[in-house]
Amino acid sequence: MSPRYRNGATQAGTIVAVVADIMALILGLWILMYLLDANPGDSFVQFIHDAARWLAGWSHDLFTFDEAWARVVCGYGLAAVVYLLIGHAIANRVSHRH
Repeated sequence: MSPRYRNGATQAGTIVAVVADIMALILGLWILMYLLDANPGDSFVQFIHDAARWLAGWSHDLFTFDEAWARVVCGYGLAAVVYLLIGHAIANRVSHRH
């Protein structure tokens, strides 16, 4: 296998890992903002909330705890963990394909 091909695969794997990290960062940032009671009227907080809600559309209402903070932490946290695990698994596979 040529070094040029291997370098391209490594770069593609790095891009996939970085995208997964950014997705998890957005979700983690929303959890932190929620727990710290960030101002919902602020445009940055709204942007992070909208992005996190879109990213966790499949999991944000998955749990039905009585406490709202527990639903946010578990629902959005689950999405962040899944994105990290799957994203890095795909990045590893892309970087090490033969």
